Amino acid sequence: MKSGNTMNLKTYGLYIQRDRPFLKMLFTGLCLGITGFLVLWNYVGSKEEKPLTSFLFQPFAKLYNSRNPSTSPADVQLDINSEDSESNSSSFYSEFGISLESYSSLQQTLYWAEPDTLITNVSMSTSPDHSTFIIQNLKDSYQIGEELCVTIHARDFNNKSKRYGGDFFQAKLFSSKSPQQASVFGEVVDLLNGSYSVRFLLPWVGEAQVAVRLIHSSEAVQVLKHHRDTDSDRVFYNGYFEGPGPNGTRLTEIVNCNVKWDKNGLERMGTGDCCCDYKDSRSGEEWRCQRPKSLPCSARLYHSMGGYNRRVTGKQAMLMKQTNKGINGQRTKIKILPSNGTVGIDVTQKCHPGLHTPVPAGFYLNDVWTSFVCSTRHFTTQTTTQCLKDKHIFMMGDSTLRQWFEFLLKTVPTLKRMNLHVEYQTGPLLAVDVENNIDLHWRAHGLPLRCRKTKVSNLHYVSNEIDDLTGGPHTVIVFNLGPHFTTYPLDFFTHRVLRVRKAVLDLLQRAPDTTVIIKTVNTGYKDVFGSDWYSLQLDRILRWTFQDVGVYILDVWQMTACHYNKENIHPGPVIIKNEMDIFLSFVCPK
Repeated sequence: MKSGNTMNLKTYGLYIQRDRPFLKMLFTGLCLGITGFLVLWNYVGSKEEKPLTSFLFQPFAKLYNSRNPSTSPADVQLDINSEDSESNSSSFYSEFGISLESYSSLQQTLYWAEPDTLITNVSMSTSPDHSTFIIQNLKDSYQIGEELCVTIHARDFNNKSKRYGGDFFQAKLFSSKSPQQASVFGEVVDLLNGSYSVRFLLPWVGEAQVAVRLIHSSEAVQVLKHHRDTDSDRVFYNGYFEGPGPNGTRLTEIVNCNVKWDKNGLERMGTGDCCCDYKDSRSGEEWRCQRPKSLPCSARLYHSMGGYNRRVTGKQAMLMKQTNKGINGQRTKIKILPSNGTVGIDVTQKCHPGLHTPVPAGFYLNDVWTSFVCSTRHFTTQTTTQCLKDKHIFMMGDSTLRQWFEFLLKTVPTLKRMNLHVEYQTGPLLAVDVENNIDLHWRAHGLPLRCRKTKVSNLHYVSNEIDDLTGGPHTVIVFNLGPHFTTYPLDFFTHRVLRVRKAVLDLLQRAPDTTVIIKTVNTGYKDVFGSDWYSLQLDRILRWTFQDVGVYILDVWQMTACHYNKENIHPGPVIIKNEMDIFLSFVCPK
């Protein structure tokens, strides 16, 4: 939360300032200090010889590539090694009002540690069976509102301690004891030496346990990086061309299509006369299809998902196999007591655009999410209808946002869907409530899009859609971008969201009372075509892009990562209901 935002645990008799800088720094320092001491002790007791300075100074190396100290993480992540590409990038970002300093901060945000040695055998990779976690300074009991510090120690399949970072762990604190089911997300910090620290808030009274999962080893992350950097065409699409043939017949041709991007493997489609190029005159987005044998480029009518090119080697497949597995650790049940009061948690900050999303952003208790971002409420059918009365709601994104459209359609009985005779999976979809003057829209976010056969004319880019809206106090815009972009270079996605950012800024200039909400990325994918690691990097870009724009950021990453339900890119009804409560709280803050 922003400085001064208060989480009031008054009903437990506990009143704390969640983001007082000194207290937060003190706790973080204690956690890191304890972890550092244990790591150093582990080093001293080890028979392996390694310079002590590598432990003492490694955390400060986070801004540098471990393989080449003269190379910045930006060069690794965003492919701006050459002078020409760097010049082009600078020119592009300055066009959207992004300074070189700000762009550099994005590059640092995206940095991810790499192995500092050549991996010659899969046994050198992180093992979920041998990696462990311990609870620091474990006490007999805690009070609600206290914090718990956990350290993760990564080990390889030979049970040797890892000496570098880059593993992708996720952690949560949970309670499965009936009738109380609760969970909260934990922030994992890479110490860049094979150890990781996790900080948990204790937000409910009762029992809790720590759970840590290895989503991908640092070595598997390198597989993901490699395929993103060299194999972006591993997901391809179909373009359908139709036109008149000889003797009154009708010709149909189907060809491969993809993003026009002359690197990262996308150049394999060819250049010059090989292809039909389609550049959107407003957004500048470009799409490319192989040229049909008989029909002109103008005969393209439909788009659909084409298929997958699986180019994973045997070694890479073995590294990716150890995915999303729990690691061993202290299963001690944490006892959380009230603090001299009655039961409950109250967050008093009123919802408004531009609020910071803390970690944790909230927690589940008996399937109800309590937000730490701002004061949210839980909506009934009646209060949902009242909130949306006289509203024009425009949703643009993927199928996870279409779930919101479907939820409102079921929740508001007077909201009726119109049949626009389109492919449902891509839209556009429209529902109208004449009685309460509500119109609800959803449409897919445009190409690239993995979908069934749909008319190209119905696929609009988000920036163009926003440019076409007048805005105003009765207009609500919500959009998301994520899973359909996971196979593409980070700079391609950054270009896309910067164009959307410009459209949002222009909208808020002409209609500053428009409500704009961004839904973040869900967890749920774990392979080379859509890993959570890919999604996490896209999520960081999205947050960086809109951090100073004055919009609502609705964090569903933590909500989908810490719930007890099995992860699914399309969350179940319980999670969707809680997401919609936050959405409606943003639209109608109390």
